[in-house]
Amino acid sequence: MFFETNETIILASASPRRKELLARLGVPFTVNASNADERPIENGEKPETYARALSSIKASAIYEDYPGTLVIGADTVVALDGKVFPKPKSAAQAVEFLQELSGQTHSVITGVTLLRDGAFTSFSSSTEVTFRKLDYALIQAYAATGDPLDKAGGYGIQTAGGLLVSEITGDYDNVVGLPISELADALRSRGLIWLKGDER
Repeated sequence: MFFETNETIILASASPRRKELLARLGVPFTVNASNADERPIENGEKPETYARALSSIKASAIYEDYPGTLVIGADTVVALDGKVFPKPKSAAQAVEFLQELSGQTHSVITGVTLLRDGAFTSFSSSTEVTFRKLDYALIQAYAATGDPLDKAGGYGIQTAGGLLVSEITGDYDNVVGLPISELADALRSRGLIWLKGDER
């Protein structure tokens, strides 16, 4: 890729999807997954605020052990009419989630936090996803694959879960787990990465 950096970058996520997306920038980074506990959403808290808060929690947990680095934390939530759908705890819960989302347009929101020198920068990106009207047999079959269990809302658009989707408005990468174009802009605007050939 055509970016360069002098930063030691850590991605505070175990998601292979986020790792693949961040690799598009072509700058070196390491993965150190955060084991920080995700807190539940508070009454009246907006999903966007919640996603940013979770990304900050993840970044902070890693930064404590690696001060002086640039830590990138991210967390994705699915929301419908203000209700947040986390990662389902079982196939049965995944079925419940997908039944609620069937035929509906929901928001996929990824919160991203950059933590460097003890200073936070957080933003969120939202994409609208519309599900087809799903029959129960299809929902059960997909839930039985186990694919929904590690994904917010109980589906992965980049896997067989994409068969549930009829329309998407916004950033596809954001639904996968990391709004890489917005992240690149945020890093460039802060001088943390730059185009090859740019004078420094």
